[in-house]
Amino acid sequence: MREERHETRRATVPALEEILYIPAKVLDHGFVRVIDYMGDDAAIVQAARVSYGAGTKRVRDDAGLINYLMRNWHTSPFEMCEIKLHVKLPIFVARQWIRHRTANVNEYSARYSILDREFYVPELEHVAVQSASNRQGRGEAVDPARARRVLDLLRRDAAQCYATYEELINDRGHGKPADPEAPQLARELARIDLNLSYYTQWYWKVDLHNLFHFLSLRMDPHAQYEIRVYAEAIADIVRDWVPLAFEAFSDYRLGAATLSREEIEIVRQLVRGADPDEILPASGLTLRERKDLRALLGLGPPR
Repeated sequence: MREERHETRRATVPALEEILYIPAKVLDHGFVRVIDYMGDDAAIVQAARVSYGAGTKRVRDDAGLINYLMRNWHTSPFEMCEIKLHVKLPIFVARQWIRHRTANVNEYSARYSILDREFYVPELEHVAVQSASNRQGRGEAVDPARARRVLDLLRRDAAQCYATYEELINDRGHGKPADPEAPQLARELARIDLNLSYYTQWYWKVDLHNLFHFLSLRMDPHAQYEIRVYAEAIADIVRDWVPLAFEAFSDYRLGAATLSREEIEIVRQLVRGADPDEILPASGLTLRERKDLRALLGLGPPR
């Protein structure tokens, strides 16, 4: 596909054209690659200033407008840009990812095709115990000896699952059974024995507004590592695609924080010189909220 050339009058982005169809490696067998895209930073500006036709001519003006749009949550101009990605990912990551219901998805069908013998095994340093404070997260890393035992168990079980899968489908290619005496189980049934570590693939098409929402959640340090690395790989692509919009997103979403009405009032009191150890305990904030606000403002632990 990279050898083909197409004449076009639409806007293109040289940095994205350079990586078109090239997979960016993620995890042990996964990848993300750009299949197609529509729009650029100028498309966002043009949508916001539709009466201007071609939009503005100076990058500084475009950056200022994009910052204004992002800061004030004017999201529709960002919906004018779309991107289509080919993603190869473990099934358990796909089940998290699919919760973002604002994209178009077409997934590899294990009813029609046979899945590859590729499964995800985490790196040693990512094998961790259940977090004591977060029911859906990891805590401290397991010591190396026990972690290696965990990885051996994961590999053993995944390999056994695939061996059973191969026996059930009984297929040596072109519809010919490997064992003429054994039944060829329907692929839609044989697949149920595979575990969540096996890889699937899909095409995922999304507009820039909803992609930014995906990135803001999945690039968060609290997101599961395995989906976070996919989000970081996609962020690198978006940075090349719409650099002005990505910078605004970094400033006003990734690097920003949302405060409640009461938290804003507390900040106002702190600016006027109030003692945080006096006003925070007397506020209506929960212990968790007070702790988070202290960390956000760099106040340190209470005296």
